[in-house]
Amino acid sequence: MSTTIGLDSKKLEPVAAGLNQYLADLGVLYIKIHNLHWNVEGPQFFQLHEKLEEFYDQTAEQLDDVAERILTIGFRPAASLKEYLNVAKIKELDSKPFGRDEVLKEVTQDFTYMLAESRKVLSQAEEADDQGTVDLMAGFISGYEKTLWMLRAFNS
Repeated sequence: MSTTIGLDSKKLEPVAAGLNQYLADLGVLYIKIHNLHWNVEGPQFFQLHEKLEEFYDQTAEQLDDVAERILTIGFRPAASLKEYLNVAKIKELDSKPFGRDEVLKEVTQDFTYMLAESRKVLSQAEEADDQGTVDLMAGFISGYEKTLWMLRAFNS
């Protein structure tokens, strides 16, 4: 059966499932980055506080883009914290003070995971001939690669 955008809905099922997993991870990541942003302390506070705000703003945009893509391909996005927490592989952090090294470790670990997930969803989309999702994921991949390079440079 064809979707309104001319793609096979059966082939899109794994893409939608992958995108919903990705969406759940973004939802938890968004809150986690806020936690780090609010609770970072110590040397380089101002740099990290500002950069973390940039990260959660980017994550908010990605949340919207992914949810809209899921709708575009004819499926329903997960849209509650309960759903996100049940599905996400990224884990929350308790609210506490975070030093520079812990912030960098958490963000680097989560962005490395999101990069791998971006590649996985891109591969699923290629198999379904879903160029729109391929394009979306390719942009995310490029962004995560650049951010991870910058984090390594900052941590050197």
